Parts: sequence; structure tokens; C-alpha cells
Amino acid sequence: MKRAVTVVLMTLLTLPSACSRAKPAPTPTPESVSENGVTWHLPYGRPTRPFSPAVQVGNILFLAGQIGTSANAQGGVVPGGIQAETRQTMENIRDVLEKSGSSLDRVVKCTVFMADMREWDSMNEIYSTFFPRNKPARSALGANGLALGARVEIECMAAVP
Repeated sequence: MKRAVTVVLMTLLTLPSACSRAKPAPTPTPESVSENGVTWHLPYGRPTRPFSPAVQVGNILFLAGQIGTSANAQGGVVPGGIQAETRQTMENIRDVLEKSGSSLDRVVKCTVFMADMREWDSMNEIYSTFFPRNKPARSALGANGLALGARVEIECMAAVP
């Protein structure tokens, strides 16, 4: 009996190392880099452009401006005008927030850049649906020449629990 218990224990002790030899662990993709109290969140891996999607200082998360791009837009903004772009922009913001440890209900400030301020009301119809309870503070301005010919770009700041 004593020998059987020893064999079982030895098998259990060597099982994890045997399994790890059989199947190597995948190499993790860095999702954040911290230095001197600042965390650069990299939810999509290392940036290919000279900015980070989100940077955290203390419990405040600063998001880079987002436009209405999607995988289906093939490198451009989604078709359909200001409302479609605003919806996709806000979905992109939600994705970065969630992957960086926050959420839309923790957004405290947004800045909206619009190619045409006459589209203000149409943009607001969609934007407001993403903040049904507490509305963040917001600034808005007209801009000439947003990236990829976008109609709207939105940047946010959010609290991180």
C-alpha cells in the first residue's frame, strides 16, 4: 500500500512538467507596459502608428481619438454617414475601454471633433445612446481634415477602478 501511494504521488508531482514538455505554452502578447507610474495599454499589441490606444496615470485612463473604422471597412471608415460613423466610433471606444480595465459608464470627459458642425444633432442622436445614465463632460469643435476622411473623431478620459 505504501508503495502504491508513493507511485501515485510521484506521478502527480511529475504530471505538470510532463504536460508542459508535451505542449509548449504560447508566447503572451504584451497588453500593457508600466513605467514610473504610467501604464500604456496595448490591447491590440504594439502600435503601428506613433500613439497608444490608452494610457493610464493613476486611476485615470486617457484614450486616443477614435474614428469609425472597423474590420469590415477595409482600412477606411464605415459607410453610411455621420450616424454610422458615430456608432462605430463609440463601439471602438467601448472596446478600448473594456480591454484597458474601464467601461463607458466610467467615462468622465469626451472631446468630439467634427468635420461639419451642421451634423451636430445627427451625431448627438447616436452619441447619447452610449451614455444613458450619467453624461460625461464634453467639448466639441469643428475640424478640417480628420484621419481617413472621417466625419467624427472622439477622444475620452475614464476612471479605472
